[in-house]
Amino acid sequence: MRDLIVSFLDIFKQLSYFGIVLALSCEIVPAEIVLPLVGFWVYEGDMIFWIAIISGTIGGTIGPLILYFIGRFGGRPFMLKYGKYLLIREKQIKVAEGFFQKYGGGVAFFGRFIPGVRTLIPVPCGIAKMNVGIFTMYTFLAMLPITLLYVWLGQQFGPRWVDVGPFARDFLLKNALVLLFVIFLYLGIRKIIRVLRTT
Repeated sequence: MRDLIVSFLDIFKQLSYFGIVLALSCEIVPAEIVLPLVGFWVYEGDMIFWIAIISGTIGGTIGPLILYFIGRFGGRPFMLKYGKYLLIREKQIKVAEGFFQKYGGGVAFFGRFIPGVRTLIPVPCGIAKMNVGIFTMYTFLAMLPITLLYVWLGQQFGPRWVDVGPFARDFLLKNALVLLFVIFLYLGIRKIIRVLRTT
């Protein structure tokens, strides 16, 4: 499967940086494969690091926006009926919805750092009709460090870029847990301050 995706991405490589944007706009193509491969292209001297980062971040924002609008205008019934064509199953939708109901719009940002959740987060955001500007901003701000990490690791690993995925997945998961703790701490302090002000 990975070899098939890599062959597919070689076609996008012919389109240079625009090809990166296009590849990442397709949410069914895993960023965990695209971005390390882009890093390898940087390693080979075929691309410039920072232009690759900007292209990856833009593409990584457009992809979730497409799913957001599908969720917003198609709703849950549409996703349940046609989600399988986007490799999205009902169980995955329920998990993403659970995250959104529990943590609110902030999942558009920190949900991007959680493997198994980040791809599906746009769907409940769209279904809930979250403000599209805020969703786009959160997604872009999350995709920038993610893109930077994967492309940089792909450049550092060079010919071993295929090893980046598992390494980065563990790194992001650990940092996502730290991020969640900080968010909960912040929300808890805000709630305590609000209660103290009303008493």
